Amino acid sequence: MSSLRQRLACGAFLSVLAAPAAALAQALPGDIILDMRLRYETVDQDGFGEDAQALTLRTRFGYETPAWHGFKALVEGENVTALVDDYNSSTNGKARYPLVTDPEDTELNRAQVSWTGKQGEAVVGRQRLVLGNARFVGNVGFRQNEQTMDAAKAVFRPSKDLAVTYAYVDRVHRIFGDDHPQGEWDSDTHLVQADLKTPAGQLTGYGYFMAFENAPTQSNATWGVRFTGAKPLRPGLSLTYEAEYAQQVDYRNSPRDFDLGYLAMSAGLKGPRHWASLNVERLDGDGRRGFATPLATMHAFQGWADVFLNTPAAGVRDINLKAGTTMKLGPGGKPLRLMAVAHEFTDDDGSRRYGRELDLLVAAPITSMVTAEAKAALFDGARPGFADRTKVWLTLELKY
Repeated sequence: MSSLRQRLACGAFLSVLAAPAAALAQALPGDIILDMRLRYETVDQDGFGEDAQALTLRTRFGYETPAWHGFKALVEGENVTALVDDYNSSTNGKARYPLVTDPEDTELNRAQVSWTGKQGEAVVGRQRLVLGNARFVGNVGFRQNEQTMDAAKAVFRPSKDLAVTYAYVDRVHRIFGDDHPQGEWDSDTHLVQADLKTPAGQLTGYGYFMAFENAPTQSNATWGVRFTGAKPLRPGLSLTYEAEYAQQVDYRNSPRDFDLGYLAMSAGLKGPRHWASLNVERLDGDGRRGFATPLATMHAFQGWADVFLNTPAAGVRDINLKAGTTMKLGPGGKPLRLMAVAHEFTDDDGSRRYGRELDLLVAAPITSMVTAEAKAALFDGARPGFADRTKVWLTLELKY
C-alpha cells in the first residue's frame, strides 16, 4: 500500500510540474510540448560484479506554432539527468556496471518546419522519423534520449488508400548522445515507402538505401514488402495476421559484400480486451555478419533484454508467443494493461540455441497526464557470449 501511495505522490508531483506549462499554454497560441519521464532501471548480468542502478529523469520542452497556410514550426529541447548513476551509460566510464544506455545530455531534440495540404505533407529539419512499425526506421522511443534525424520528408497521398513517402537523412542523432564517438552519424540515406490499403489489409513496399560516412559497416540497401491485416471471425473476435520479407545487400561505402534475408510472420486472435499472437522473426547471417537494422527501434523486437541489438554473424531466429489484456480496476476504474512475451532464440536455421527470454509488463494511468509502468525482462542464455541477465524498469511519465 505504501508503494502505491508513493507512486500516486510521484504522479501528483509530476502533475504539479506541468502547471507552469498549462499556464503558458493559456497565454500563447499554438501548442506547448512537455514530456517528462522518471525511470528506475536495474540490470543484473552475469560477468559483472555489481548490478547497474539507474534513476534518470528525461525532460522535453518545446513549442509548436499555429498553422499558417498549412505551415507550422516546432522547436524542442531535451535534457536527461541521472539522479542515481551506478551504471555504465556508454560515456561515463563506469565499465564495472552493466550497460544502461541513458547518458546524461542536454540537446536540441527537434527543430522543424512542416507543411500539410490536402494530398500530402512535408517536414524539413531535425525531426522524429518513424516508418511503418519502426523495424527499420524509428526513434528508439524507449530510451531516454530518443533518436532524431536531420532530414527532409515528404508524403504524397494521391488517393485515400495510397500514401507514398520519401525521406532524405543527412545526419542521425543517436541515443548515445554527443559525447559518444558514435553518437552522431553523417548520413547520405534515401528512404522510399509506399502504403496501400486493400480490403484484406495494408500492403507496404519499401526501399531503404542507407550510407553512413563514419559507420561504413552499417551501410546497406534493403528492399522489402510487408502485409498486415485482420479478419472478423465473429462479433468481438478477429484473426490478425502479418507477413514481411526483405533482402539486404552491401551499399556505397560498405567494406564487405553481403546478401542477407529477413522474414517475419505472425498470426493471432484479438478481442475487445484480450489478444494473443504467435510470431516468428528471422534475420539471416552469412558467418561474417548478420542482417543489420541500424536506424531501427530495436528494443521493441527480439526481447526487451536487448541481447540481439547487433545480429550475430550466424543470424538469429526469434519464435515468440505474446499475450495481453486490459482490465478496469473496479467500477469506473482506470484501465490496467498487462502483457507477457515468451521468446526462444536460435541461429537463423534453428540449429544452435542462443537462449530464452520472458518479458512482463503492467501499466496504468494515474491521472489524465501521468502513466505508471512496471516492466521486466529475464534472459536465460544457452551459449557463451549470451550472458544471463535480468532487467527491471519502473517508470512514471507525464505528457502534457
